Amino acid sequence: MRYLFWLWLVPLSLFWGWFGLSYYDVNFGLTMFSRELHDLVFRIYGSLLHIDPATIPWLFFKACIFDTVLIFGIVAYRKRRAIRNWWTSRKAGQEPETGEAPDEAAPVQLPAE
Repeated sequence: MRYLFWLWLVPLSLFWGWFGLSYYDVNFGLTMFSRELHDLVFRIYGSLLHIDPATIPWLFFKACIFDTVLIFGIVAYRKRRAIRNWWTSRKAGQEPETGEAPDEAAPVQLPAE
């Protein structure tokens, strides 16, 4: 599961890091982060897909959200027994609120100074 997390996180971080730096033309003197290359890449993708290049980042964002939900769904499915045990122990450990005042005769323990 650790590898799945890294295989999900690294490409997303690299793409969105590049996208943010190139969109705002923070290029550090590198052509890779220039706005011109940013526009060229999305024009090429737009011409290949026959769609407006301005819609591609939103489509990619939606795909990232879907992938995130899918990855977390897979993790939750694989750990469903542990999640169920945690949920039942959490529910069993909760006491219903009765609205009673706390016992004032009990000594209050302060943290050591």
